[in-house]
Amino acid sequence: MRMKAVRLVEVGRPLEMQEIPVPEVGPRDVLVRVKAAGICHSDVHYRAGVSPVHPIPLTLGHEVAGVVEQVGAEVHTVKPGDRVCLHYMVTCGDCLYCSQGNEQFCTTGQMLGKNRDGGYAEYIVLPARNAFRLPEEIPFEHGAIMMCSSATSFHALRQGRVAPGDTVAVFGVGGLGMSAVQLARAFGALEVYAVDIHPRRLQMAAQFGAVPINAAESDPVAEIRRMTGGRGVDVALDLVGLPKVVRQCIESLAIFGRAVMVGLTDEEVALNTYRELICREATLVGSSDHLAHELPTLIELARRGVLDLSGVITETVPLDGAAINRVMDRMEEYGDGVRVVITP
Repeated sequence: MRMKAVRLVEVGRPLEMQEIPVPEVGPRDVLVRVKAAGICHSDVHYRAGVSPVHPIPLTLGHEVAGVVEQVGAEVHTVKPGDRVCLHYMVTCGDCLYCSQGNEQFCTTGQMLGKNRDGGYAEYIVLPARNAFRLPEEIPFEHGAIMMCSSATSFHALRQGRVAPGDTVAVFGVGGLGMSAVQLARAFGALEVYAVDIHPRRLQMAAQFGAVPINAAESDPVAEIRRMTGGRGVDVALDLVGLPKVVRQCIESLAIFGRAVMVGLTDEEVALNTYRELICREATLVGSSDHLAHELPTLIELARRGVLDLSGVITETVPLDGAAINRVMDRMEEYGDGVRVVITP
C-alpha cells in the first residue's frame, strides 16, 4: 500500500510530492490517517537550511491530528476510530532527561518532520504514547496547531514563570503569539502587550484582550515603558528570532524580568550583560519545544474555550507540493497570515 507525501528532498529547494509506502506498524505503534497538518515557521527554516534536518528525503510536518487507523498488538490506550493529536517528540523514555520529565532533550529523541517522517502525508506512524485523545469539541485543524504553536507557547510561559498579576509582552503574534496572548491570560497575567508589524494580526490579538503595539509605527520598547509607567514587563517572549526583535524583547524587561527566547535564528545578538541583565537581575532563558505532560492541560483549555483557535487558522490548503511551497514562500517574507493548515 502506498500513500502521497510532500517531502524535503534537497535543502534550499522546493518540497516535492512523492508516492511512498505506508509505514509499517510496530507492536507499540499506531497508524494515523492525517486529517490536518499545520505549516509551522520552523518548517520554512528546515527547507531553507537554517535548522538542520536529517535524514533527507524527509516528510515534513510536526503539527498533526487525525484518526487512528490501526494499532499494534501491544497498544491498549487508543483504538481504531479514535480522534487524536500527536506529540511531536518521539523519545526513549529511559534516559536521564526522559526520567526527569525533560524529554525534549532525550539522547535518542526524534522530532516528527525533522528527524523522522512527519504529517505532510496521508498517513503517519508513531508510538502510541505520542497519541493524545482529541475531544469532539476541538476540530482537527485546531488539534494540529495546538501540538506546536499552542504547546510551545504554553511551555514558554512556564519557562518565564508567569504568575498572577504579571505583565507580559509577546513579540510576534503569528501562530505561536496568538496562543501566547490567550494562555498568558489563563496563567493570570494582568496585562498582555502584543507587538507586531501587521495590523491584521494586532487587531486579532486585541480581540483576545491584548494591548496592541505596532512596531512599524513606533519603538515598541518605548511604548511598553510608557504604558507601564517606565517599569517594563515581567515577562517578554520572543517568538520571531530576528536579532532586532530579540534585543527589543530584552530591553523591555522590568527589574527581575524574564526574557524567554523561542524564535529560531542563526544570527548572533549583541548583549550588554551589565546594563541589561545584571543591573536588573533579569533572566534570559531559552525555551525548547514542550513536554508531553503539558498537553492534557492545554487540550482541556481548548475544549473549555479558554484557548480559542477559531480565528487563528487563516487558510487551508490541500496536500499539494506547489500549494505548500507557495505558503512557505510567503512565510519567508514574514507576511500577515497567522496559521495555514494542510487538510489531506
